[in-house]
Amino acid sequence: MKKNILRSKIIEIFKKHKLSENHSKICADYLIKAELIEAKSHGLTRLKMYCDRIKKKLINPKPNIKIKRISSSISHINADNSIGFVSADIGISQAIKNAKKTGIGLVGIKNSSHFGLSSFYAEQAVKKNLIVFCFTNAPPALAPHGAKKSLFGTNPICFGVPTGKVPFILDTSTSKINRGKIRHAHKFKKKIPFGVALDKYGKITTNAKNALHGTQLPIAEFKGSGLAWMVDILSGVLTGSSHGGKTKDPFDDFTGPQNVGHLFITIDPKIFIGQKFKMEMKKNIEIVKNLPKAKGFNSIMYPGERKNSLYKKNFNKDITIPKKILQEMDALNDI
Repeated sequence: MKKNILRSKIIEIFKKHKLSENHSKICADYLIKAELIEAKSHGLTRLKMYCDRIKKKLINPKPNIKIKRISSSISHINADNSIGFVSADIGISQAIKNAKKTGIGLVGIKNSSHFGLSSFYAEQAVKKNLIVFCFTNAPPALAPHGAKKSLFGTNPICFGVPTGKVPFILDTSTSKINRGKIRHAHKFKKKIPFGVALDKYGKITTNAKNALHGTQLPIAEFKGSGLAWMVDILSGVLTGSSHGGKTKDPFDDFTGPQNVGHLFITIDPKIFIGQKFKMEMKKNIEIVKNLPKAKGFNSIMYPGERKNSLYKKNFNKDITIPKKILQEMDALNDI
């Protein structure tokens, strides 16, 4: 489907679910971008979930989002149970504004919901020549090291920095694969990779449904578990949001709003070494890229290059939409 036609269809669906024109456009743009970078787990496959939660009054389509000024650098946002795309879009804009004023921006968001890929927001800050950290918590999926019950989310860590060329953006879950990929595999009846999840009996499984009822494995064992805990503290405890396994699963738990927390930290890279930062950053990348290549590698890429390449490759192409998703979209448009 042509990108502009798909965008119009998604906007219309969100408007029928009572979102404003502006908020509908924000959500549509993020979903389409996920498709363009081939992050199918965070694209159209989630559209029905967002709409279901709006219909059940668990996402507020007309939120009264309030920004509390703590200082010139710090803001605290009450998202009023808005869809995460909207509250996070407002949050990163505020963090950028704060950093441009004082050299650093810190924005915490509470009462939000799933906001898609963290890299969407990091990219906005990097385009304004800022360094950025993005954190958000998620529903239970990982067992803390030493426990056998899931508690932490796959809590992603995202870091971005301007390079003068393609932005350096590291966006990684603290689990071996993100939960969205397991959800996507389950939806389309596909297997998941071996060694990324356990079933409810503690055995390694490649069955997506069994993995969803079991627990995912963290990156680097106790280190990954510790990082997931760190994100739970930063985006949950610090912002006044759900934490400690209390974040509700957007697909399965309709007992109340998610109350997801987000934290954005933006830094003007000129604060310490001025204009030399860009030059030193360029040197830093060149040092890595000029290292001898390991067997099977033609080049050494930094985080963000692959996604940028996919985005450019797919930008002018039609977006392929599975029949199942098209049927969901038709049903959502008929309300």
